[in-house]
Amino acid sequence: MAKFTKMAYESADDMIFGHAKKPVSYGLGIKVGAGRVIPEINYAPRPGTEKSVEKITKEYVDYISKDAITRAVTLGFPDLQLETEWVTQMGTVPGMAASVVAGQKAITEKYHDEYGINLAVRHTIPDQREADHGLRPGMDSKFGYPEKFFECCEIACENGADLLSVESVGGKEFADYAVTNGDITAFLFGVGYLGSIDMENIWTQMVDICKKNKTAAGGDTNCSGANVSMFMAGGMLDNDVQKTFSAVTRCISAARTMVAMECGATGPDKDCGYEGVIIKSITGMPAAQEGKNCQCAHADLQGNLMAQCADVWSNESVEYHPEFGGTSVQCWLGPLGYECSLMNTAIATGQAKVLRDLYMASDRTRGPEGYVLSYDNAWKVGKAIAENGDNYYLRAKAAGITGAQIIREGYDKKELILTKKQLDVLDNIIKELSSLPDSEDEFYDYCVRKYKDEVPNFKPASYGL
Repeated sequence: MAKFTKMAYESADDMIFGHAKKPVSYGLGIKVGAGRVIPEINYAPRPGTEKSVEKITKEYVDYISKDAITRAVTLGFPDLQLETEWVTQMGTVPGMAASVVAGQKAITEKYHDEYGINLAVRHTIPDQREADHGLRPGMDSKFGYPEKFFECCEIACENGADLLSVESVGGKEFADYAVTNGDITAFLFGVGYLGSIDMENIWTQMVDICKKNKTAAGGDTNCSGANVSMFMAGGMLDNDVQKTFSAVTRCISAARTMVAMECGATGPDKDCGYEGVIIKSITGMPAAQEGKNCQCAHADLQGNLMAQCADVWSNESVEYHPEFGGTSVQCWLGPLGYECSLMNTAIATGQAKVLRDLYMASDRTRGPEGYVLSYDNAWKVGKAIAENGDNYYLRAKAAGITGAQIIREGYDKKELILTKKQLDVLDNIIKELSSLPDSEDEFYDYCVRKYKDEVPNFKPASYGL
């Protein structure tokens, strides 16, 4: 496995939406990072439809997929990517996932042949592994989820998935404790270190499965860690988690999420990985992002900014139901597709960097997470990761320190407003991360001792340790 130790982009200004150093093609005419931003509609079936193979297949294929594709054709969108995030039952009920995957493949082929629209389906399998029972095959035969994890990959690829992704949970036992207690060292250990080890284990096997079936290996996201931190930090009225803490966890998460690419994934990564801009700066691979068009699922403080370097633009996830303008997938696809049309028009008219900078500037100072994810600052975090790319611990630590220092500098330059509590948390993070040992072994021993009672469900064997 080759780790990234240098930047794909020599300058942050070279990064732009719709263009990636390493574009990827898959599905029925879909080309990502090759000069156009692709809309990706994400959805969830109605409760109750998961009760049988027939019901869930009809929901995903005859209703959701058909509605979305016909609306895209109606509005004249040239590209559309569907994302099916598997419900739990698709990973456990025999035949359910295979029926949905094959059905969606067939309907995309039908509409591609009839109307010429470029189509693909991303299948995001569920990671049902639990730290209490072990994350690796053979650790707990009662549940068997580690084995089912790879079975899901096989089923998706064998039945026609164009792109494979997952929101993996390695390190979550520490991330949960870290976010709840504001403990940045626990987050670094769980997500930056243990999470990276788990990523290497699962993505090495996932890439092999994808290659065998000629499926594109997309990417991952630290949804179970950095996204939890971001959502709990919330907006201007929220104070449960400090936004400076959340912003630093996002930087650390980039070092973990990038491991998928080091194992052979080609992107685009997962849309809910807000760290995608950092990863793109290092790898040059296409980034899937979400922001203002995902209000159906959640709100954040950088809704415009996230489009700055996106190659795939997503709405996150909307439950299938009727609305005044059609079904939910049709109504949410409209603004999603039109946003991509705006970006693609900016590219075609030579105004892409102008629009990129407007996206970025509109949210740059709304909060510390948007500030550190602004493409110029994200590039700096990426550089810190690349310079320490041979070591999971050191590069995640460098990402956290660099991100925190960038936020501190933004405050000192009066570009960014922070509350006293946010500033105190930030300064403590810088001190705490800077005081940690440079030795990976010393760091591991220190954390095992420190969190022995606080995180009792940690099993070293889950990470091959």
